[in-house]
Amino acid sequence: MSNRNTATPHRVAVIGGGPAGLFAAERLRAAGLDVDLYEAKGSPGRKFLIAGKGGLNLTHSDPRPLFDSRYREQSAAVGRWLDGFDAQALRDWAAGFGVETYVGSSGRVFPVDRKAAPLLRGWVRRLKEQGVRLHANHRWIGWGNDGALRFATEAGEINVHADAAVLAMGGGSWPQLGSDGAWVAPLQARGVDIAPLQSANCGFDIDWTPFFAQRNAGAPLKPVVAHWLDLAGQPQSLQGECVASEYGIEGSLIYALAADLRETINRDGHAMLWLDLVPGRDEARLLADLSRPRKGRSFGEHLRRQAGLDAVKAALVFEILGKDAGHDLPAVAATLKRLPLRLLRPRPMAEVISTAGGVRLDALDDGLMLRAVPGVFCAGEMLDWEAPTGGYLLTACYASGLRAAEGVIEWLAGR
Repeated sequence: MSNRNTATPHRVAVIGGGPAGLFAAERLRAAGLDVDLYEAKGSPGRKFLIAGKGGLNLTHSDPRPLFDSRYREQSAAVGRWLDGFDAQALRDWAAGFGVETYVGSSGRVFPVDRKAAPLLRGWVRRLKEQGVRLHANHRWIGWGNDGALRFATEAGEINVHADAAVLAMGGGSWPQLGSDGAWVAPLQARGVDIAPLQSANCGFDIDWTPFFAQRNAGAPLKPVVAHWLDLAGQPQSLQGECVASEYGIEGSLIYALAADLRETINRDGHAMLWLDLVPGRDEARLLADLSRPRKGRSFGEHLRRQAGLDAVKAALVFEILGKDAGHDLPAVAATLKRLPLRLLRPRPMAEVISTAGGVRLDALDDGLMLRAVPGVFCAGEMLDWEAPTGGYLLTACYASGLRAAEGVIEWLAGR
């Protein structure tokens, strides 16, 4: 990528100050390379801090190969990254900053203080002490004719020559924090094969009536069992919690199914999701319970007393069956066990937790170097993989950042 004096250390540009970029910079500097880290925003790790607002779900306690399977079609490829840096390695790394972790009831792993800021501050401080040069407010905009890296800065455009570069600019979610997908165009112009960015770990739109949306937006649905068909048409189910939103449905249970639901919508124009609102009671028992005398009570109150429904679950029954639902108790019992929801579209990328798509893995070699642009490596959410929430996203970002850094080291050693 540049002409250089062989007496000086190789210079590597790391572009993107999220976990993948920071971790790549850490490994590269440890190898004795000259490292510059470029961040589009005023400070690194902004999305990392947002993730920490809910307690910083750092990783997950799933054993391997179950852990690897969370990455769906890319489980084998991501598994190779995890061979170099897995969930336990991430916990050990955090402990090096004095950040102890624990396993929650769901199997998710959190710092004991559940905070992201102390870990990030300590990490950035250590990188600077180790000699990594941090350049804030430097937005990468592609390459110059001579192969230089081009950056838009507050003082105007600058060109940077480096012996290698690691691109770790995130996907297309939360653009206000820096990951806006603007890197797609310059990479495609260089012949890099990129899968379209799409929403992942997202909610879905449902055509609620205004009455339901206004009265129930933000109401939790718990516990429920979701039923859906995977892309092969096989029935699947999962128990968890979700939330009725003004536009549709969201929450951890929905995020876990999002990839199947999104791809079904891509294929069929919509997806069906069925909710069991009363786990633990079968349809026959529900019908018997609902058939008891109402004694002048409203049907909504009858649902609460006899089926244990809260207000939002009762409202869902009326939303699906209409205001005269109480006239057909077998239909009500069936709906309680299999309430149908027609999902129209995933929520926009700008508001979702993460994105799918990105640089296709077959456009990279085993060291995560772009085959079309030698000396340029990619890591993190820029790559075409996805995973549900639960710590899997962060773990793969760290692992891919390390793998890209190792790829840089191997490539430069061979020059």
